[in-house]
Parts: sequence; structure tokens; C-alpha cells
Amino acid sequence: MATEADIARFKANLRDERESSTLYKALAAAEKDPHLAEIYQRLAGVEDRHATHWEDYIRQNGQSVPAYQAGWRIRALSFLAGHFGAATVLPMVTSMEKGASHTYDQQPEAQALGMPAEERSHARVFSYLRTATRGGIAGSTLAQLEGRHRNTGGGNALRAAVLGASDGLTSNMSLVMGVAGADLSGHAILLTGIAGLLAGALSMAIGEWLSVQSARELYAHQIDVERQELQDVPQEEQEELTLIYQAKGLQEQEAQDLAKRLLSDKDSALDTLAREELGIDPDELGGSAWQAAITSFLLFAAGAVIPAAPFAFGGGLGIVAISLALSIVGLFIIGAGITLTTGVPLFKAAGRQVLFGLAAAGITFGLGRLVGGRLG
Repeated sequence: MATEADIARFKANLRDERESSTLYKALAAAEKDPHLAEIYQRLAGVEDRHATHWEDYIRQNGQSVPAYQAGWRIRALSFLAGHFGAATVLPMVTSMEKGASHTYDQQPEAQALGMPAEERSHARVFSYLRTATRGGIAGSTLAQLEGRHRNTGGGNALRAAVLGASDGLTSNMSLVMGVAGADLSGHAILLTGIAGLLAGALSMAIGEWLSVQSARELYAHQIDVERQELQDVPQEEQEELTLIYQAKGLQEQEAQDLAKRLLSDKDSALDTLAREELGIDPDELGGSAWQAAITSFLLFAAGAVIPAAPFAFGGGLGIVAISLALSIVGLFIIGAGITLTTGVPLFKAAGRQVLFGLAAAGITFGLGRLVGGRLG
């Protein structure tokens, strides 16, 4: 016989499954796209099956199955979905699913029935649906939208390049103007600028390396989990892939046939699951950490060298003016680059960039003048 703690756990699990089923059925009723409505219904069916198992465990231990009434959160989400569309609550539902995706990992009764893998599968399906159904659009339109999103990779790279150079230029211009305000020699200002360039570029490179490497390790772990689930619960993986292809606009039978065919090839099955379920390219794993670090270093340095370079030829207000003028030109070019990724009018983006940069430089120059005068 189970302990009181076990029975309480069974009842809590039963309530969670009933709430999920109620919510999914509400999403299905609110969803206008039949492909997505079918997915929600099938997810609800899985939760109903899970609920039946917990009811059986409760009865087997001589307890009565508690009555169910949906909680306020489920009622609120169902209301929002019914009045504003299923897509409006997907971010909240996705967060809920992610939080519950590991609930059964340490429960032997659930493990025996393959529930942990199914719950993680649901979390991934909702993550996909949240990304795919912007504004409730689905079906064939989704494929077009996904193509447009994928084609923005170059824009993201350009934006990263522009922002990297902007960070280098703005931060080092502020540093150089600060020490220039303190009336230091040109040699001292140059050394300060070089130190700022190296410190900032190295910091950016290290941060980028750690970020990309951590992402690679996370992706590798997710692929390992996917590999294990493909080995342990292949039917659940096929079901998940079927749901994803249905969300892309295929009919249920077509989605089932495609998923079955793709997973029948052991060599390509893991690659397919990684790309379709996780959105990961197993060959790239998010890119090279070293390449990202070196690129970040060079971009920051390219911006940071502009305000420091004139001081290699001396000091004084004339050199300060040249440094400031070159920095303004650099800021304008960076602002123009931003327009390529945002569509903001040229003079608005460039003018804003120059204004913010000059404001930062003015503040540090004033502080340098104030502190330098007192120290002198």
C-alpha cells in the first residue's frame, strides 16, 4: 500500500493532468485552424490518459477519486483563449509546460508508464507552437513566415557587428574624453585609450566565448536527451514529430507518414529530431565559440581605436577636437548601419547615435575636468 504522502502526490498529479486537459480542450475550441485544433485535442487526450492512470492508483489504495473543478488560472486562460484566440495565451501555457516538464522525473509510477518523456514532449511542442503561431497564423502561412524568419540571420549578424563597434567606440570615446578633460598628456591619453580598447575587447571576447560555449554545451545535452528518448520511447518521439508537421500545415495522415518515414532511418532520425523539435543544427551547435570571441574582439577594437588613434600624434585641444570629430563620423556611420537592420530613417538613427555618444563623452569630459582640476 502507498503511504499518505504517496496518495497526496497521486491526487496532486491527477489535478495537474485534469487542469492541463481542460486547458487544451479550451484551446482546441478557441482555435480556428483545424490543424492546430487537432493538435490541442490530441494533447488533451494524452493528459486524459495520464489522469486515468492516477485515478487507478488512487482507487487501488482504497481512496475515492476527488471531484474536479478547474482553478482560477485555468478558467482565466480558457476565457482569454475563447475571447481573444488561442495564440494569446500560448506564452503563458508554454511557461507552464516548461515548469512542469520534469515533474515526473523522480516518480517511479510515472516513469514506468513513460510519462516524463511525454511531458517533455508537450513542453517542446508548445515552444514550437508559440514560435510558429505569431498572431494565431498557422497552416501554409506558417511555412512562409518561417522562411522569412530564417532569412533574417544575416540581419542579426549585421546588427551584432554594428552594436559591437558601437560599444567599442562609445565606451572608449567616453574614457578618452574623460582623461583628456583631466588635461593629461597625449601620451598618457593614448595609453589610456589602448588600455580601454584591450580591456573592453577582451571582456567582450571572454563573455561571448562563455555565452556561445555554454549554449553549445546546452544544445549537446539536449541532443543527448533526445537520443536517449529516441531509444527508450520511439513512439512518443514519432507522435511529437507528427504534431509538429501538423502545425506546419500537413494533414494528420500525411504528418504521420512523414514522421514515420524520417524516423525509420536510424542514421538521420536524431538529426531530424534535433532540427525539427529543438531547432538545433547538430553540425553547428550554435556556432564556434572561438570564432564568436575573435569576431567580438575585433568589432569592439575597430570602434575603440577611432577616438584613441589621434593621440598617437600628440595632445592638446586640437588633437582632442580631431578625436571628437572622428568619433562623431564613426557614430554617424554606426547609426546608418543600424538603419539597415531596423528600418528607422537614416538621420533619426544616426542623429540619435551621435547625440547619445556625445552626451556620454560630455559627462566624462566634465568629470575629468572637475577631478583633474582638484587633483592639480
